[in-house]
Amino acid sequence: MINKNYDDIINLPHHTSKTHKQMSIYDRAAQFSPFAALTGYESVIQETSRTTTQKILLSENQVAVINEKLLILNECLEQPLITIIYFKKDKKKTGGKYQTIQGKIKKIDETNKVLILQDGTKILLDDLYDIKADIFVSYDLE
Repeated sequence: MINKNYDDIINLPHHTSKTHKQMSIYDRAAQFSPFAALTGYESVIQETSRTTTQKILLSENQVAVINEKLLILNECLEQPLITIIYFKKDKKKTGGKYQTIQGKIKKIDETNKVLILQDGTKILLDDLYDIKADIFVSYDLE
């Protein structure tokens, strides 16, 4: 017959291991703390919620103005400080975002269709949206 009141063990001394030290309260609590059952799920949710922008197709007139500005900059002996607005393609999703950067041109590589700034930044000529500089005011391009 089973004793339901635990009278047979209720007054026995608590067992203490001779080989293992007692676990701290902090470590005992950590055993019951919540855990991420789906590792990486939170980052997937964040990536899904991140928005991108579609690239704007420029008109022929806008492309002509950008090309004119590049010709002017290519002829400058001392490069002026310019502000470039360009489309940067997203590496993980379709689309991307428009970014603005300031700098001076180091080289316009027409073979590879790349604009290289003095700090080493490379921008595809097809991704240019606009180029701004004080020099363009005298050419009536601003």
